[in-house]
This record gives sequence, structure tokens and C-alpha cells, in this order.
Amino acid sequence: MLIRGLGEFGLIKRMTKQIRTDSTVLKGIGDDCAVIKWTKEKYLLFTTDTIIEGVDFKDKDDPYLIGRKALAITLSDIAACGGIPKYCLVSLALPERTKVEVCDRIYSGIKHLAGQYGINIVGGDISASKILTVNISLIGFVEKKRLVLRSGAKPGDVIFVTGGLGGSISGKHLAFDPRLKEARFLVKNFKINSMIDISDGLVQDLGHILDESKAGAVIYEDLIPINQQARGLQDALYSGEDFELLFTLSLKESKKLTCKNPYFIQIGHIAKKQSGFNLLTKSGRQKKLDIRGFRHF
Repeated sequence: MLIRGLGEFGLIKRMTKQIRTDSTVLKGIGDDCAVIKWTKEKYLLFTTDTIIEGVDFKDKDDPYLIGRKALAITLSDIAACGGIPKYCLVSLALPERTKVEVCDRIYSGIKHLAGQYGINIVGGDISASKILTVNISLIGFVEKKRLVLRSGAKPGDVIFVTGGLGGSISGKHLAFDPRLKEARFLVKNFKINSMIDISDGLVQDLGHILDESKAGAVIYEDLIPINQQARGLQDALYSGEDFELLFTLSLKESKKLTCKNPYFIQIGHIAKKQSGFNLLTKSGRQKKLDIRGFRHF
């Protein structure tokens, strides 16, 4: 069998079955971050991401933005769990003909963003490769009472996003701001039941919440915030790399949220699992959504 036949998420499930963790691991594979027991008040958050030339960026893209993106996507993972980033490792795989100035620009992008969020770069690795590859491993922490996972969505929850969707390929995917500030505002002031960052598309990433929470959902076509750069509704639903936060909270908490901060955007509600995953169209019809989005294979 080829991995393209199994698919990205099928491969992850296959590998997950082979892994066992001890009692120090609260959450392993299956969320934005691994969650490790640490102190009486806090958990460690651990995440990693790899970006590859030709997949996540083009060879003509500014190396500064490539480096910035490599760190920003891991910061987005920490945000999705309600945490604070602290230490990172940077690994580069480089073609031997890469100019030193390119490496300098990549590290400049990483260092500048790390400085903004008080992150210590504490090591990494360099290797030879046929194509440019950047990997970031990031450790952060979150107070136990503020940890948010994908698995807590409940029927009746209201679904929100932190910003517009679609059209990220026009440049946002390289220069987005990870929603750490927004995430901390949410977990400090409200009971957030579930959260994820939108990296693979609204439908696919909400699908992860529904899968982990054993729930269904309805999202409303006329409430989906579509960016001007997007090619329409389908782009906003499926294209990915928006890196906005998608989160759910109870109706009572959602009313408090809209009073305190009306800029978060309500797009739907969580339903019972047997209801499935549906789009309420502008004409008032419910349309079943296929859970798809960006996949590596």
C-alpha cells in the first residue's frame, strides 16, 4: 500500500496505534499540542511543525517570511491550547548551494517573531537536503484551569472564529499574526469548551473538533467571514492556512463574549453527533458538508 492511498490522517491513525505513553502525558497525538504534566498549577505544551519548499512556500518567497512562518505556525498551536510559548529549537535542511544570506534572512524572521513573544531559541540542527526545509519545535505552558483541547465541544455551544477566512495563498499564509493575544483573552475571561487553529481549512479543522468531541455542527453560510482575497465561499470553507482560531463556548458564555468583545465572529453551533455536519444556506436549506480540506497526500 502507498501512503497516498492511506492518506495523511489515515497514516497518523495507523502510527498512533503503535504508540504508548506513560502517566505523565495528559494528551498525546490528536490535538494542537501534546500536554505534559508539569507542576501543580501548570501543564507543559509541546508542538512541532515543518515547512518545505514547494509545499508551504515557493523558492522565490522572502526567506525572512519563510522563517517567520515556520515559528508562527507553532505559536498558533500554542494559542489553540490557550497557552504561552517559551522555548524553541530551530532545524534547517539546506541545499549545499544555498547562500549564507538566505540563512541569515530565515533566522532574522524567526528571531524577530521570537523576540515579540519572549521566546528563547535554545538550539536546533542543520542538515543537507535537496530542498529547503525548516522545522520548529516549541515548548510552552498553560495554567491547568485554562487548558483548552479539541475534545470539549458540547451540543448547544456557539461556534466562533477570530477573523476572515480564505485567500491566504495571496500572502497571508506567510505573514499572519498568530492569535496568542486573542487566545489568552478568551481563556482568562471565559469558559472555552474547545479550540483549534485553522490550518487545513474551516470544514476540516472543525471536523477535528467534532471527531474528538463526538458531536455534530451547523454553520451558517451568511455568517462565514470571507476575506476579500478569497475566491468565494468554497475557498473560505476549504482552502486553509488562515491560522485564525476556531472555538466553541456555551450560549451563556457567548453572550458575555459578544458584550465584551464584538469582534469575534459567530458562525454556527454545535449539535448532537447524529445530526451530522451541515451548512445552513442563505436560502434556508441544510446541506451536508464533506469533511475535506488541505491534505499533504
